[in-house]
Amino acid sequence: MEFLYNIVVALHFLGLASLIGGALVQMKARGERQINRAIIHGALVQVLTGLILVGMQEMVDSLDRDPNHAKVGVKLLVALVIAVVALINEKRPTIPDGVYFTVFGLAVANVLVAVFW
Repeated sequence: MEFLYNIVVALHFLGLASLIGGALVQMKARGERQINRAIIHGALVQVLTGLILVGMQEMVDSLDRDPNHAKVGVKLLVALVIAVVALINEKRPTIPDGVYFTVFGLAVANVLVAVFW
C-alpha cells in the first residue's frame, strides 16, 4: 500500500508542477494573460489527489500516518478557490492581473502551508 500511496504523492506533485508551471508561463504575458489548460488540470489534480491522500491516511492503518485536519482543511479550501477561480475564467481570452496573481499567489501559499505547517 505504501507504493500506491507514493504514486499518489507523485501525482500530487505533478499537479503542483502543472499549476505553478502553467501560471509561470503567463508571467511575461502582460495584458494578455489567460488561464491555460495546465493551470486547470493542475488545480483539479491537486484537489483530487489531495483528497485521495487524506482518505488513504485515514483508512489504511499500515501507512501509519495521521493527517493534521486543520492543515488539510486550509489546503483544501485554498485548492478549491484556485480551481473555482480558474474554471470561471478559463473561457476568457484574457484575464485581469488580479485574477492571475490570485491564482499564482494562492498556489504558492498552498505550497508554503504544506512545507511550514
